[in-house]
Amino acid sequence: MLKGRIYRVSGPVVVAEDMRGVSVYEVVEVGNERLIGEVIGVEGDKAIIQVYEDTTGIQVGEPVYSTGYPLSAELGPGLIGSIFDGIQRPLTKLEELIGFFIKKGVKQPSLPRDKKWHFTPLVKQGDKVGPGDYLGYVQETEVVKHYIMVPHGVSGTIEWIASEGDYTVEEPVARISGREVTMLQKWPVRKPRPYREKLEPDKPLITGMRVVDFMFPLGIGGKAAIPGGFGTGKTVALQSFTKWSHAEITIYIGCGERGNEMADALHSFRKLIDPKTGKPMMERSVFIANTSNMPVAAREASVFLGVTIGEYFRDMGYNVLVVADSTSRWAEAMREISGRLEELPGEEGFPAYLGSRLASFYERSGYVKVYGNPERMGSLTIIGAVSPPGADFSEPVTQSTLRIVRALYALDVNLAYRRHYPAINWLTSYSLYIEKLREWWMQIDPEYPQLREFFSKTLQREAELEELVRLVGADALPVDDRLILEVARMIREDFLQQDALSLDDAYSPPYKDAWMAHAIKLFYDKAREAIDAGVPFEKIRELKVRERIARMKNIPSTTPREEMKKAFGELYNEIINEFNALIEEVKTRV
Repeated sequence: MLKGRIYRVSGPVVVAEDMRGVSVYEVVEVGNERLIGEVIGVEGDKAIIQVYEDTTGIQVGEPVYSTGYPLSAELGPGLIGSIFDGIQRPLTKLEELIGFFIKKGVKQPSLPRDKKWHFTPLVKQGDKVGPGDYLGYVQETEVVKHYIMVPHGVSGTIEWIASEGDYTVEEPVARISGREVTMLQKWPVRKPRPYREKLEPDKPLITGMRVVDFMFPLGIGGKAAIPGGFGTGKTVALQSFTKWSHAEITIYIGCGERGNEMADALHSFRKLIDPKTGKPMMERSVFIANTSNMPVAAREASVFLGVTIGEYFRDMGYNVLVVADSTSRWAEAMREISGRLEELPGEEGFPAYLGSRLASFYERSGYVKVYGNPERMGSLTIIGAVSPPGADFSEPVTQSTLRIVRALYALDVNLAYRRHYPAINWLTSYSLYIEKLREWWMQIDPEYPQLREFFSKTLQREAELEELVRLVGADALPVDDRLILEVARMIREDFLQQDALSLDDAYSPPYKDAWMAHAIKLFYDKAREAIDAGVPFEKIRELKVRERIARMKNIPSTTPREEMKKAFGELYNEIINEFNALIEEVKTRV
């Protein structure tokens, strides 16, 4: 083990000398307390190290030990339901051992070494195997079947395979051409896991959020950003994605977030039941908690740790969602470390490599054909929050992110102040996946393209009329424009607005979205017909069916599909009957 000594200390950045032979991104142990660090630069015999723990108290001259391996994630049974810090220390286990506060230098295996898992083999002696092939599986939770795969770089003939039984993650379960394979794998967090082929997504990742699924759909394996100022609901939106999305595995990364928000997320997840499986949500989730009071250097590690775990489950053939809240805190940590390294600053003090570092995270998403037998597809979807100061989307982190992602969900401060949640602005948000996902949506509703276009044009027309309304008032507008304003209000309040705390409205399935959209479009069509027949606009605004339309979002999403379809059919009939009665009344008067 190479041993150097501390030459200089500057916050989380330590310079060590006598380190010739150490490599960039190698893990080292710093000081007498053996704090975990990572080499980020080498100059002669000096190594520049970013330390992932509090460096208070360490002194010049203390030893630095190299380990010879890069910062790696432990992958295997025991990941699901776990809560890790930024460098994959198991927080629940540490709480049992040392209490609520983590001490410096404390180490604990990420995955339990003493727990036995019931292994079921899927291959037999003499079989030819290669990277990614299934060797067997462990039923990690009632929801997740954890496949044990041949590690990358290993191939050959099965000389021995363990019989069905209970094993720890360190016990061999197979021997392939002389190499023993355990259920535990390690993978460098900064190195993307390989795959055979990346494909364009042809299915959406259903999130249960109408403004996303219906207006700006996100493809499985896609990458999206959700920027917004303070108080616009980023954290609640990301937690909703994690709770209700149709991903089979969800990974929530709290990167520099407030401790109370992480505590709230963890507390609520322990109580939630997955609507698809009826099992606890924790049985398909992994949490990485790197709060704002933890060392800043660990923020970068937490982001890459989360995406590495996501790629591991993707390689099993699962659809995985990784949520990072927020990448701005990570960028701020990069700026702080860059300043301590005396690097030439870029825009607003951020390092010049800000864009490439963000891309190295987002570009690990994808809908891919993975290595291994049986042949399978897997996906890794990434949604990152951005916290621009003062809700200024022109700042460097937001702009760098926009050049990478293919879907933007822009949170609007004004919408949040009006208590319109989710506060996603329908005029500035976009999705580049719409064309690819159009065919999928048309299987749900053949009229989806027309409905979405109608909603978009109506909301855009409302925005164009806003200035005129402020000048002369809505009552002075032509009746056609007044109808547009009324229907746009219905789209905003009765469709796009959604209550994340309501059990009936927090999640909305695609078919419910389509039926709700049809109700609003039907109201518009019948209103146009009534206006053409001479019905005064005030009479249209007094219709009782408007209240029924406003309440349609409260139809529980757990309602059986046929029963829900019947309820919407009754609503459609009510709209038609009330408008027909109005038209008849006008004709009678004439």
